[in-house]
Amino acid sequence: MTNAPSPAVQPAYSPAPRTNGLAIASFVLGILGFAIIPVILGHVALSQIKNRGEGGKVFAIIGLVLGYLGIIGWVVFALVLVPLFFVAGASGLS
Repeated sequence: MTNAPSPAVQPAYSPAPRTNGLAIASFVLGILGFAIIPVILGHVALSQIKNRGEGGKVFAIIGLVLGYLGIIGWVVFALVLVPLFFVAGASGLS
C-alpha cells in the first residue's frame, strides 16, 4: 500500500478590502485639475482608511499630490503671471 500525500490545506478566501470612495474622488478630481478639493478629500480619505481598514491609500496619496501640485500652479500663476499682465497693460504693450 502506498502512502498518498495529504491534500494541501487551502487558505480561506479573504475578499479585498473595500476601496474608500473619498480616495477615488480625490484621485479623479486631482486628475481633472482641481486644487483644494482633492487635498481635503485625500486627507479625510487617509484618515478613514486608517480607522476603517479600507483600501485606496494609493488613490488618496495620488489625489493629494495632484492637488498640491495644482495649488502650487495657482500660486505661481498668481505671483508671477498676474503681475506681468499688469506691467504689460500699464506700459501700453497690450
